[in-house]
Amino acid sequence: MKLNPKFEQEEALDRALRQWSVDTALPPRFQEQVWRRIQRAETRRASALWTAIQRWLDSVLPRPRIALTYLTALMVFGMAAGSVAAQIRTNRLEASLGARYLQAVDPYYAAATQP
Repeated sequence: MKLNPKFEQEEALDRALRQWSVDTALPPRFQEQVWRRIQRAETRRASALWTAIQRWLDSVLPRPRIALTYLTALMVFGMAAGSVAAQIRTNRLEASLGARYLQAVDPYYAAATQP
């Protein structure tokens, strides 16, 4: 009875691979060509997402209504984000100026408010 036929198959394969030898020489600049192919494959994978986005934009934006809607939405979003950022900065500046004014008027104010 065979306990583990998979192990026996792997062992036979290992023996065959150990005995195998290559007698032919590699073509000139083989390693350089291999690395070049690897680099091209990585570049293709990285640009695949960009290509998909570009194709989608090319198919959608030639339609004037969709392009106008898209640009309008981007402008509204940008203006809203800018307005919120400006409001936050203005509030910080007003608080800082208020504290400086109080300190200028009453130099002991800062010492009194600290614990």
